[in-house]
Amino acid sequence: MVQLHTDNIFKSMKDMKFEETISHECGVTMNDSVESRAIAEVMAEKPGIRVTYLPAMIRIDGEGKIEFKMPEISEALGREMTPYLFEICTSTHYGRMVMVDDETVVLFGDMTEALQYIEY
Repeated sequence: MVQLHTDNIFKSMKDMKFEETISHECGVTMNDSVESRAIAEVMAEKPGIRVTYLPAMIRIDGEGKIEFKMPEISEALGREMTPYLFEICTSTHYGRMVMVDDETVVLFGDMTEALQYIEY
């Protein structure tokens, strides 16, 4: 689902609702670039993923977890995408970001699910 940058702005504070619940959402904000557009193009085809194009940024949001598979992105980009290049494209993220291997970056909205990848 693609959203415009004006869909969720200009809301009055009286229309804002604050809840003390865990959303289990996760996502990234990327600078608008050739690489980021390829990432967004691939991710827009996945169920439950929202891609929002802003004037100079692209947001990708989802619930539970989002898997960014570098081979899929590389194919759309026409050259190799690595997890390290992916991180360069990423301005910020929310949720726990884990580099599972050399081909997959996963964002977890549920922190307990991410614990299996985190060493203490």
